[in-house]
Amino acid sequence: MKTYLNLTYLLCIVCLFFSSCDTDLLERFPTAKISPQTFFKTENDLKAYTNYFYSLLPGGTDIYGETADNIVLSSVSREISGTRLVPTSGGGWDWTGLRDINFFINSENVAKFPDAAVRDKYLGLARFFRAQFYFEKVKRFGDVPWYSKVIETNDTENLFKARDPRVLVMDSILADINFAIAKLDAGKSVERVTKWTALALKSRICLYEGTWRKYHTEFALEGSDRFLSECVAASEEMINTSGYTVYTGTNGPSKRPYQDLFSQLSLEPVASEVILGRRYSAELNIRHGLQFYITSRTQGKPGMEKRLVNSYLMLDGTPFTDIPGYDTISYFREVQMRDPRLAQTIRIPGYRRITGSTESGPQLAPDFNTTVTGYQPIKWMNDPQYDMSGQSVQDLLLFRFGEVLLNYAEAKAELGTLTQSDIDRSIKLLRDRIGMPNLELAASNAKPDNYQSTLYQNVNGANKGIILEIRRERRIELVMEEGFRWDDLMRWKEGHLLSDTFKGMYFTGAGFVDLDHDGTNDVEIYAGSRPPATGNIYQIPVSDLSAGNKGNILNNRNILKSFNESRDYLWPLPLEDLNMNPNLKQNPNWQ
Repeated sequence: MKTYLNLTYLLCIVCLFFSSCDTDLLERFPTAKISPQTFFKTENDLKAYTNYFYSLLPGGTDIYGETADNIVLSSVSREISGTRLVPTSGGGWDWTGLRDINFFINSENVAKFPDAAVRDKYLGLARFFRAQFYFEKVKRFGDVPWYSKVIETNDTENLFKARDPRVLVMDSILADINFAIAKLDAGKSVERVTKWTALALKSRICLYEGTWRKYHTEFALEGSDRFLSECVAASEEMINTSGYTVYTGTNGPSKRPYQDLFSQLSLEPVASEVILGRRYSAELNIRHGLQFYITSRTQGKPGMEKRLVNSYLMLDGTPFTDIPGYDTISYFREVQMRDPRLAQTIRIPGYRRITGSTESGPQLAPDFNTTVTGYQPIKWMNDPQYDMSGQSVQDLLLFRFGEVLLNYAEAKAELGTLTQSDIDRSIKLLRDRIGMPNLELAASNAKPDNYQSTLYQNVNGANKGIILEIRRERRIELVMEEGFRWDDLMRWKEGHLLSDTFKGMYFTGAGFVDLDHDGTNDVEIYAGSRPPATGNIYQIPVSDLSAGNKGNILNNRNILKSFNESRDYLWPLPLEDLNMNPNLKQNPNWQ
């Protein structure tokens, strides 16, 4: 049976504790209706206060709403089009939650708590959330002011301080997450932060920072290898001692284990891999809009981009892009005999919706009314009853063992220490899940994949081939999860991929198309004036194709996209904060 963190109850606790629920002002010290001198006396007090921190975790579209160059929508955001503006206020430069975390960490009553093990467990939890908070800030802005205590209104030195160097902030984050790892419980929980959650976060943080420092030489930051080595150590501890595994089925092997990992309503059946998730409940009316986002005509019509489809290997482990004429192969042919994760991520011929616990109902071709590229996502999808706006209740994944395995392999490859044995205990587990051949280190480095090389232009050296293959694996395994793709492009310094033309399915020219070969036409490509509609057939003008009278569907063809290599890897600070604090300086080339 599920148990839930009742956010309404938790917020009531916080609002009782503070005279105001406004936590946006870093400098406002909490004024208590329940006196700080009498609170934090029992473990329940510590738990009740720190439960609020869970509301700071990502939810809803922050988890499944990835775009970048993986999932294309009918419009593009400013960061994709290259038209971000310097905001007047906000823009991510806020400190919501940090004040409450620091209040707990610095509370005299917490410091005096008589049971040191209990006290340190909750301090570890608070420092986990501070590490998570600051990691997001560093990813977005680079240098940020480090605050380890609550700032009072008369503390002008801290209120008007300059940004601290990224090196200082990242070392402070590392100290926080190491404390959390040492003090948190070693039990497993899909809804509570544990030692294993902290190790998974450390693995994520250190891979990001290590590769950022390696590829962003313009910032002249030392310590790349140190962070990559910390990633390896954290990941290795997870692999060796956590007991987590790659999910392959609940009661024996599943036919679609990758799809099943995300389509479950509850996290319990997949807890062998899920380290932490976000809980939802129809009974408690805690819902999200995932299935409406995927099935509606009004939510951007998400579709997988063609270069991602091209990146899925053939079933025998060879590159699809090695096939002569791969770029003009029809949809029906291109999805045959591919890495099974493709069929478990988008609609392919023979697809049927999950109803209850089984696949049933009619065979469904991709629906161009609800996907702009034709490659229609099915990851996370469950019963059609959850398709209406704001009605989805499946739990969502935040940390899983599969990501840790990818982090481990990539960090070792970047360090130049990766062995075939390392691959066998990481990437191989992910490929075994879906019946794919193992990744071979020597073969990958002997002949780096040409198609992947054109995508990732900053990779070189003796390990180029294996790094490219690990990036392929990561892109496929983690698509539509927590914005990983954006973060990956930023840390690899491959933002140029965002300015390329986004493409969909390939069509040979005007005429009717039976996409799934079930005997019923699904699409009509027409030249000239639009002909009368024929049943439920979706009509596409030939002018929407990339090569005149044939080609790939061009998405957002009238939107000029650009990525400024000297500016766009970091976000701008808001004008109001720059004006209020003259010691703050804008990020490069955002003036």
